[in-house]
Amino acid sequence: MTNVFSGLENFIKSPPSFIQGKRLGLLCNPASVDRNFNHARQLINEKFPKKLAVLYSPQHGFFSEKQDNMIESENMVDNTTGVQVFSLYGKTRIPTKEMFEPIDILLIDLQDAGTRVYTFIYTMSYCLEAAKKFGKKIVILDRPNPIGGIEVEGNCLSSEYISFVGRYPIPMRHGLTIGELAQFFNKHFEIDCDLEVIPMKGWRRKMLFADTSLPWIPPSPNLPNPVSAIVYPGQVVLEGTNISEGRGTTQPFEIFGAPFIECDKIISFLGTNKLPGVILRPIAFEPTSNKWQGELCRGFQIHVIDPDKYKPYFSTLKLLQAVFQTYRNHFEWKLPPYEYEFEKYPVDL
Repeated sequence: MTNVFSGLENFIKSPPSFIQGKRLGLLCNPASVDRNFNHARQLINEKFPKKLAVLYSPQHGFFSEKQDNMIESENMVDNTTGVQVFSLYGKTRIPTKEMFEPIDILLIDLQDAGTRVYTFIYTMSYCLEAAKKFGKKIVILDRPNPIGGIEVEGNCLSSEYISFVGRYPIPMRHGLTIGELAQFFNKHFEIDCDLEVIPMKGWRRKMLFADTSLPWIPPSPNLPNPVSAIVYPGQVVLEGTNISEGRGTTQPFEIFGAPFIECDKIISFLGTNKLPGVILRPIAFEPTSNKWQGELCRGFQIHVIDPDKYKPYFSTLKLLQAVFQTYRNHFEWKLPPYEYEFEKYPVDL
């Protein structure tokens, strides 16, 4: 295992000179920590006394306590620092002039999931646009792509399906860090804000999160461990169906199923066309919330035994095909709304 130092750690150790004397904002959540579990807002508050003016929170809330999509958070005051927290997943998802007025520089320290539909990267993109509009500087404290920076999977989003889970035509598994995405959005889509990325040290593109030595703090409630992030680029597609993706259980996205599924029939459909890099273990589970709440579901747990061979997006499409073809009379596509899209089907996004 290699010691990887996050952008946050490098920023605190060697602050750039342009930070001195500036009023700072910080977009963060509970995963914004160093290797010793010290939170970014405390580290920055101590390093730059009285300069941390505002905090901002992404989807799922400042404490990552909101479970599902379109569950909004209110503005609040952080008890630890006494600093105002503006929600960027509430009455607005776009920073207002009022939100940016108290700062000169916005620091962004968010752990991305490596998947196109993960909304943190679009909250970041709105911040880039607002920084350009209001004359502020953005500093990204870079973090690892938890599923590596080599493999890329899935279609690029068509412009007709742009939404809050896809603002730009990037693949489902994009292979970039949040800092690289910021640079890509800023240049390629001509946002052209004043942007700086504080890089990591020691990270290599072939690394999964487990290779980094950094602690995994769930960036959202349903990504409890690095394995859930590995399967997420594919399994998140199930959100657009009536198949449970494991929400309401202790293993979201690693397990899936429905009351009408019989495991033997799915295995029979797949036949000799096994999914590379994984073992599908038949299971039964009962979600305590979300789809099929309180009902016994049968399905599978995805055991990733070879991450280099496993293709999450391809694998879920094969599983989806198996369920659709086997249970045409039971399978359903989920209807909108989904992440503030009220017309298009969620699976199309």
